[in-house]
Amino acid sequence: MKRRLLFILMAITMLIITACSGSSSSGGNSSSGDVIELNYAFFAPAGTFPAVQMEKWAEEVEKRTDGKVKVNTFPGGSLLTAENMYDGVANGLADIGLSSTTYEPGRFPLLAISDMPSGYPNAAVASKVVADLVNEYPPDALKDFKIITAFASEPAYIQSQKPVESLADVKGKQLRISGATTDLFTELGASPVGMSQGEVAEALQTGIVDGYVSSREVLKDMKYAEMVNYVTDYPLTLNTFVAVMNKSKWDSLPEDVKTVIDELNKEMTDFTGDYLDTYVDEVLKWSEAEHNIEVVSLKDKDKWDEIGQKLQLDAVKKAEESGLPGKEYHERLKELVEKYSQE
Repeated sequence: MKRRLLFILMAITMLIITACSGSSSSGGNSSSGDVIELNYAFFAPAGTFPAVQMEKWAEEVEKRTDGKVKVNTFPGGSLLTAENMYDGVANGLADIGLSSTTYEPGRFPLLAISDMPSGYPNAAVASKVVADLVNEYPPDALKDFKIITAFASEPAYIQSQKPVESLADVKGKQLRISGATTDLFTELGASPVGMSQGEVAEALQTGIVDGYVSSREVLKDMKYAEMVNYVTDYPLTLNTFVAVMNKSKWDSLPEDVKTVIDELNKEMTDFTGDYLDTYVDEVLKWSEAEHNIEVVSLKDKDKWDEIGQKLQLDAVKKAEESGLPGKEYHERLKELVEKYSQE
């Protein structure tokens, strides 16, 4: 009942937003009556790398359609949140939604395999790999959507107040994690703590957590470099992002607009990976120069590798038991990581 009421309230909000935006003058070469408006929602704040992708996508669509399409962007959960992103798009509360499949454990069993540590050297490689896998093995949970693009974060790294250089160091540590890393860090001996990104700063300041596990741009974006001292140089899990469009909305679009959106699918995968890698390099240099952040290496990397590989094979087995091609997917994953790492 509460969920239904939430959708009703959001639908009313959507109507108000659409009415307001529709009353404004439109750019491009088309008259206001010809402009197609698309509302694009994302849960994290503007300025984060997925939101940068969203704004770039909107800019390119408007430019390449000569103003025939206007994209209204709603970052920061202002229209839909991570908890209801895909459902909200399915119900027409937004035309397009961008979310992390990693935040919904169990809903994307094949992507759970590629989200595990897999030797990704950076975000560019990870983004190309997951985009290919999403294309070759379309998630059943997204079969009623049009997939607009897919990309990934760089692998997550432990960022902590005390150095983590071994399994002994991580044992018992309270680390903020995202849903997909719970099993991994339990197996590593840590005490994983689930919380939103917005709660991490206070948790670090009050000692609730000793650190967190995330891609490294957050050192600057979330100002965590002021609260942690070390980054462990060991790539862990990924966050996979997939942007989807409401299928009815997609079907209603003119063919020339569909062509532009399809052309942008791979382009945005490449753009986002390259953007994030460049930005992370800048963030690491800034963190070291301004906050004396120290990068440390693992002394027992082989043990960490074994644990990660075991859990990945567990995910493969679970997928196979569900009737999905887990083994085939895993082999393709390894092929793609090798292919794109050598480019």
